[in-house]
Amino acid sequence: MKKLIVAAVVLTLGFFSASAQNKIGFIDTDQLIGAMPESAKIDAEIKEYQASLGQQGQDMAKDADEKAASFIKDSAKMTPTMKEIKRDELRKLIDQVQSWNQIAGEKINQKAQEKIAPVRQKAFNAIKEVAKEKGYNYVLDASTNVLLVFPPADDLLPFVKAKLGIKDSPVNTTPKTTIPGKTN
Repeated sequence: MKKLIVAAVVLTLGFFSASAQNKIGFIDTDQLIGAMPESAKIDAEIKEYQASLGQQGQDMAKDADEKAASFIKDSAKMTPTMKEIKRDELRKLIDQVQSWNQIAGEKINQKAQEKIAPVRQKAFNAIKEVAKEKGYNYVLDASTNVLLVFPPADDLLPFVKAKLGIKDSPVNTTPKTTIPGKTN
């Protein structure tokens, strides 16, 4: 399916240039980033971080179990008000333990994104340099079917808005969009 999409994009891009020959290439960025030496180090750091968060979760669960056992043991000696206070504390602690896996997963994803961002940028810069050196006008990412490198182009949004009779609001006249392969 990916090859079919890539072929369709290649054919489409070929029709756009009647006068100049465009050179089109592709690369699997996931495979490239996975082969970079920095990736192994990041994987090890993320696994260590994941183990640390797992240990925190186990400690929280152990603490909740101990407090629950203590509550059961000592509840006969407590006043009704004190029982209610301790019961609420225990519920909150149990809720924390139950939501810890989701919180830990989010923290791990965030840490992984922070760590991999410079590696992705390094890979993207290398792709752009090789494309320029080898004369490629367009480079497709085979893992996501996204254009990574392409020649400068005109933003058609103002023209299409005008064609449709859409007026820009005075508050937001320039939309914030990110174009793959375009650096700010």
